[in-house]
Amino acid sequence: MKYLIFWMSLAIAPLALAHNCPNEMKVIDAALGSTKVAGAALEKVKALRAEGEKAHKDGKHAESMKALGEAKKMLGI
Repeated sequence: MKYLIFWMSLAIAPLALAHNCPNEMKVIDAALGSTKVAGAALEKVKALRAEGEKAHKDGKHAESMKALGEAKKMLGI
């Protein structure tokens, strides 16, 4: 039984991550309103956020989460 639950969780995990991309974008959008990041760094954050959104729409959720993660890191969140 433990093995069945383990393998089922592995099968479901990508689906859970696929739905997390929009939440990550919301967090980034909220942080952009009060960030102290400016100039080229801010443009890079915005580009990473856009890249993440495009990857999400294309069904490439791992790439999306990677880009959004980099954006969050640059924002300090």
